[in-house]
Amino acid sequence: MTLSRRTVLKGSAAALATGFTLNGRAPAIAQAANRTLKFIPHANLSSIDPIGTTGYVVRNHGYMVYDTLYSFDSQFKPKPQMAEGHEVSTDGKTYTIRLREGLKFHDGEPVRSRDVVASLKRWAARDGFGQTVMALTDEMPIVDDRTFQFRLKEPFPLLIEALGKPSSPVPFIMPERIAQTDPTTPIKEAIGSGPFRFLANEWVPGSRAAYARFEGYVPRNEPIDGHAGGKVVHFDRVEWVIIPDPATATAALQRGEVDWLEQPQGDLLPVLEQSKDITITSYDPIGTVVLLRFNHLHPPFDNPKVRQAVLAAASQNDYMTAMVGNPKLFRECKSFFPCGTPMSTGAGGEAMVADLDKAKAMLRDSGYKGEKVVIISPTDLAYLHTLGLVTEDLLKRLGMNVELVATDWGTVLARRASQEAPDKGGWNIFHTTAVGVEFMSPTSHLALRGHGRASWPGWPTNPTIEKLRQDWIKSGSLDEQRAIAAQMEREAFTAAPYVPIGQYQLPTALRRNLTGLVAASAPFVWNIRKA
Repeated sequence: MTLSRRTVLKGSAAALATGFTLNGRAPAIAQAANRTLKFIPHANLSSIDPIGTTGYVVRNHGYMVYDTLYSFDSQFKPKPQMAEGHEVSTDGKTYTIRLREGLKFHDGEPVRSRDVVASLKRWAARDGFGQTVMALTDEMPIVDDRTFQFRLKEPFPLLIEALGKPSSPVPFIMPERIAQTDPTTPIKEAIGSGPFRFLANEWVPGSRAAYARFEGYVPRNEPIDGHAGGKVVHFDRVEWVIIPDPATATAALQRGEVDWLEQPQGDLLPVLEQSKDITITSYDPIGTVVLLRFNHLHPPFDNPKVRQAVLAAASQNDYMTAMVGNPKLFRECKSFFPCGTPMSTGAGGEAMVADLDKAKAMLRDSGYKGEKVVIISPTDLAYLHTLGLVTEDLLKRLGMNVELVATDWGTVLARRASQEAPDKGGWNIFHTTAVGVEFMSPTSHLALRGHGRASWPGWPTNPTIEKLRQDWIKSGSLDEQRAIAAQMEREAFTAAPYVPIGQYQLPTALRRNLTGLVAASAPFVWNIRKA
């Protein structure tokens, strides 16, 4: 991997030395008004439906356009956002939620209770936590235009937490006419009530997306706090500039052609650190977890013994060194809940021995018949492609038949949704990351579900995990929750729904004249100013 890093560094240096300018128009971009923010997202915006995919680039688009009933503060407590507040009946089975006055959508229509109910139903059809909520819900009657209810079959203290969950898919609120779109059919309009309007006529997938400040948005009258609080916007316009090549993106930021590079490649951080005009920081206080995900529907990873062999072979240090480089930015974390969070116990983590010889013996005993392993890997997300290359090398050394399919992230997202066999457009392995807050709780941990084809891509079936999840939801104390979480982790290290391959602080790079970056699990534009 050292040679690869040197090659990338040389590419970046060459781009800078030759005076590269984005689209050949550096002067025009450098003189952009202070009321415009130019942002390089980590991937192409290939979809505008934040319910239809868990891809973070679409989630981040969702936060620009939509709002939520509740949002998590910096202590991970749900606070009212679109909601004015709520009341709970004495038996704990009826929640009455009232909307803030004056909420309106970008098309000028007021936000009504029926919009909220339709949005929550569409979200719940695609979200594990939402499915739990709806399974416990008898009905959601509308009281008036600003008031609706959850009438539950039994008390469910985690309801408000579910409505404020920051993990994908986020329960964004959209107009009823759009929310009535079948959950499996992508929406065609991005109309919300959030701080920015999506400029659909300027959207060119693979090139750019643009947003304009929504004049009708009224932020909460309180300080910003994590995902919660007053979303005060200081830009009239935000432009997403899609630049897949890391060296090109680095050059654009250094020359002032853009203001913010969401995810600079680790190998290029030394180039950025040399500039007095750029700040390298991190917006996520917990960090990001990294995983190798198996497809449980097809050989060879329908066999748990084959999955266990790969888990035993994987070295977190090798993966994280290749992906991140700087050891100050990553840590080994042999746990299915993020290290440093309340549910992380590491129970069963001794299965990750990083012993290739032992793993080879396990693979021989597993009954592996030489089936091809198709790894789908996005070349336009260099950090994920690096993981694909490490896995390709590891599995070949393990003695497996491997094919690496290198393509763009949009194609990876589309292909990973396929449940077909790998030779018919499906897959066996993909790599991804998740912000730690998404995997903190069994309620929102998409990758730790075991309900078969209804699960997140990978589709494991594990009744034990599902029962423990329900036990956790019904548990009454933190000690009880931690005990159940330990059982879940122990089972996960045996069943291997995926391989946890580390945890890191994701760096982000901004021009130094930007201030007010919010500490949260997503790159929020509100609160940021440009000097």
